Amino acid sequence: MNYSELVRPDVLNQPIYEPGKPIEYVAREYGLEAASILKLASNENPLGPSPLGLEAAQRALREAHLYPDGGCTRLREALAQKFELAANQFIITNGSNEFMTLLCQAFCGPGDEAVMGAQSFIAFKIGVLLAGAKPVEVPMPDMRHDLDALADAVTERTKLVYLPCPNNPTGDCHSLAAIEALIDRLPDHVIFCFDEAYAEYSDDAPDLRPLIAAGKKVVCCRTFSKIYGLAAFRIGYGYGAPELMALLNRVRAPFNVNAIAQAAAIAALSDHEHVARAKAVNHAGMHQLTQGFEALGLEYRAEGGNFVLLKVENPAQMFDSFQQQGIIVRPLKPYLLAQYIRVTIGTETQNTRLLKCLEATLHEGMSNSPPDERPSK
Repeated sequence: MNYSELVRPDVLNQPIYEPGKPIEYVAREYGLEAASILKLASNENPLGPSPLGLEAAQRALREAHLYPDGGCTRLREALAQKFELAANQFIITNGSNEFMTLLCQAFCGPGDEAVMGAQSFIAFKIGVLLAGAKPVEVPMPDMRHDLDALADAVTERTKLVYLPCPNNPTGDCHSLAAIEALIDRLPDHVIFCFDEAYAEYSDDAPDLRPLIAAGKKVVCCRTFSKIYGLAAFRIGYGYGAPELMALLNRVRAPFNVNAIAQAAAIAALSDHEHVARAKAVNHAGMHQLTQGFEALGLEYRAEGGNFVLLKVENPAQMFDSFQQQGIIVRPLKPYLLAQYIRVTIGTETQNTRLLKCLEATLHEGMSNSPPDERPSK
């Protein structure tokens, strides 16, 4: 018998998360210098990691022979102070993806369901399927979550309802009032999971802490991968009721977060200068890119987060053309958005390079088209 005959049958149907192409891979494939590659595919911080976080990580390396604090005590205390919650209301995970997996492991199994948007972050679906449960994917008209439709999809088998704000990759977000209305419609056997991975980029991100304090079955999760620039350290966290955190800790692996990542995250929380600069660069970059897309007559979506969704006629060709010129973007076919690519917002210089590459690629496509197929101005 081969391994495929021995494995759990549902594993064979498990979707595989497809990360952005590594810089070294693209450089080697196209004969480019790795230093010249511009990666705008994975929503990473173009300013790099928090300087305070990086310094703390380097200091922590001197004690790399010691096991990490398995309970992430100092980090949970730092988060408790930041959010004005108790330390036992937090769980620290190996990226926010692990949080999604733990939530499903604890509450979902065969016969259970979890409700999510059809173009929501794919980690939701992966975690649900891995637990043997059924993902219920609700259509997203105009690439926005339909909150009424999410509530309507809930049944007696539903355990989880997911909502990101903003959503990766579509960028849509909703007001606090709309989210509260959705939560009020959920029955008592349903847990509402609110993904806040990009919340720090917003001035008015919805705050669900009052709902948690009121006893609503709400759990929120965040990451240090985005605005703090610690993606390589793989560290995220969730917060909610102490009882919920205690249950998630029962399915969490021992020492799931390394000491270097913990040290970096603790320091990054106090790096207010880096966060403010990253937020300002992102705001300016979104304006720069959207203005550039409009000048080129392209359709785009830019609602929140540190990325823009761009509609192009031939995404595969555009993706390859960008790579040949040393720019990595993200095609979105796995999200059922085959006509779109996702572009991470970079620095002013990086955005200028992207727009010049885009303009050249579009003009090349026009010049290679028969006269009667070229778009009119």
